[in-house]
Amino acid sequence: MNLTVRPLKQKDAGRRLAAIDRIAAEELGLSGGDIIRVEGPDGAAIARVWPGYPEDDGTGVVRIDGRLRQEADVGIDDRVTVESVDVSRAESVTIAFPSQLRVRGQISPFIRDKLSGQPVTEGQTIRTSLGFGLMGGQSQAVPMKVASTTPSGTVVITDDTEIEISEVPAEELTGPSEAGGSGDGPDVTYEDIGGLDNELEQVREMIELPMRHPELFKRLGIDPPKGVLLHGPPGTGKTLIAKAVANEIDANFHTISGPEIMSKYYGESEEKLREVFEEASEEAPAIIFMDELDSIAPKREEAGGDVERRVVAQLLSLMDGLEERGEVVVIGATNRVDAIDPALRRGGRFDREIEVGVPDRDGRKEILQVHTRNMPLVDGIDLDEYAENTHGFVGADLESLAKESAMHALRRIRPELDLESDEIDADVLNSIQVTESDFKEAMKGIEPSALREVFVEVPDVSWDQVGGLEDTKERLRETIQWPLEYPEVFEELDMQAAKGVLMYGPPGTGKTLLAKAVANESESNFISIKGPELLNKFVGESEKGVREVFSKARENAPTIVFFDEIDSIATERGKNSGDSGVGERVVSQLLTELDGLESLEDVVVIATTNRPDLIDSALLRPGRLDRHVHVPVPDEEARRKILEVHTRNKPLADDVDLDAIARKTEGYVGADIEAVTREASMNASRELIGSVSREEVGESVGNVRVTMQHFEDALDEVNPSVTPETRERYEEIEKQFRRSEVNREETEPGTAFQ
Repeated sequence: MNLTVRPLKQKDAGRRLAAIDRIAAEELGLSGGDIIRVEGPDGAAIARVWPGYPEDDGTGVVRIDGRLRQEADVGIDDRVTVESVDVSRAESVTIAFPSQLRVRGQISPFIRDKLSGQPVTEGQTIRTSLGFGLMGGQSQAVPMKVASTTPSGTVVITDDTEIEISEVPAEELTGPSEAGGSGDGPDVTYEDIGGLDNELEQVREMIELPMRHPELFKRLGIDPPKGVLLHGPPGTGKTLIAKAVANEIDANFHTISGPEIMSKYYGESEEKLREVFEEASEEAPAIIFMDELDSIAPKREEAGGDVERRVVAQLLSLMDGLEERGEVVVIGATNRVDAIDPALRRGGRFDREIEVGVPDRDGRKEILQVHTRNMPLVDGIDLDEYAENTHGFVGADLESLAKESAMHALRRIRPELDLESDEIDADVLNSIQVTESDFKEAMKGIEPSALREVFVEVPDVSWDQVGGLEDTKERLRETIQWPLEYPEVFEELDMQAAKGVLMYGPPGTGKTLLAKAVANESESNFISIKGPELLNKFVGESEKGVREVFSKARENAPTIVFFDEIDSIATERGKNSGDSGVGERVVSQLLTELDGLESLEDVVVIATTNRPDLIDSALLRPGRLDRHVHVPVPDEEARRKILEVHTRNKPLADDVDLDAIARKTEGYVGADIEAVTREASMNASRELIGSVSREEVGESVGNVRVTMQHFEDALDEVNPSVTPETRERYEEIEKQFRRSEVNREETEPGTAFQ
């Protein structure tokens, strides 16, 4: 039967599997575990049948990984013939290890378990994980060679197969392979790239199609694309995509890195560039890959030296001259796309710009599947959970996470390793497993690189740690959590989510705590900005700081940008004459960034202040900080709940009456109540330490209790920080905000969502 080749899912790669459309498999009479031959025009590969994915039903698709595609000498979307083959069971198989790897003891049972059910052929290279691949490399797997099989030909390893280890290293063995050549196979295939399906599809369309089917473009009467520019944050997989495409289409791959080209002699830099392009055109089809393009081709008006300007000019003429060069495609990669000379970014040079962004949750799961594919994970490790909790992590960070967790597992068994010996004990190798605790330890040490400059760990504060403030919490949920959790409701009602929230109220009422809780509950990235840290003595630097914060927020959405004490940077314009106008420029920049957010998704600004009267009125209009949430001085019931939060883990005596304390703390805000509970605990500890000797403290500490008298003494020490006048002033501000909102609704019916 003829079927169309598609890439295999990341988690199944490297196991010689062919996932066949289930309807086609029924017609061929195939079931899971059967052995088939996948035959292309110039090669064939032996694979094991794997149940097809539901989305492939009826499409006539066979999914095989890059290694099998190379053996069968086919690419994605090619047609192959699939037929069932009778394969003998292997009586014995001899495996040769690479010369660098020496293992002592009985490793044969371990290898038999790993390869059970796999078809193998003499001369074939098998990559499999021993522990976590002491060879390192992209797949963290050891390349072993099949030295011989009994019987000969393609055989299947079973639980009864005898595995022997060859004394001759794999590098010295040469021999034919019936499975389509004995090459080591591509280093990077499409299955090694997770979370970038759309980007890969675009790159393939631009590069693979013109090189493999130039007749399509001739029929359309157009020239195929000549260049692709990949841009995005560092570590997202731009270079990896270029390598995978070059491997998959079997094109010659030429890399240019900026510093190699630059020379102090006049004209030599341009000559090196010309040589690369000439070499590529002679070996067409070829791909020229320019990593860190901004270092080779910066904007000419900003380039400091004459060399950079000449190199840019040479690159422009070479890329325009590509018409005569045939099948040569240029791929550029950069994380500073705006630093590149604009003349390069037009059609005919870099025809398509593809953003390789920070992966979302599903993308992160795919990337984790790629990097844990050959790791001996214990059962029960939930990759979904780690994908959920790694906001802002790019592919390189997730690779570090997998590597670091493996290193933690290695540290555990290091005492059992004989580091003096040249060989590793097979039993120790077999016992290595990566556990949940290894992953948790690794998580502590890795920060997301996409957010590194502005990253703040998503706070570990939940709603139940915020006492009282039920109305305020509900309004924050509506404004921030609902648009992220129920996007379909907002879409159906054609509603825009609020762009920003201003929380105002007396000091100590819990504004910052609420911001932390809402960031945690909405599972968003959290960028925290303390107002004054944006201000800089150099003209333009403060505004640049604001721009960079919002740029990071867009790249890493969903994001909450939290401005603490916003009145320090967003005061009313026209009133401050002594700061050289930097405050006014920052406000203007904030206004434009907030207005620009309308086309963005999942970025919300939360600002807090205890001086809302100082903030520029333009910031408070709809479309900017359009929700104004008053965080009031807590009433008696709220104070009771705050007391519960702060005394939850304290050893209270039976006579402590939280209701009575709540009644006595009229005018106390959350911070005051926390201070009261802390002072009461301090009184109890003072009493204990003063009454027993140092040696007896350990025995007596279990009996200590915080009594009502300790609380009474604490109330005498801690006074309320909010006066009645202050409270009245904030209530008056709230009435003003309410009046302006009502007026707005009357003049613009239907625009406000309440």
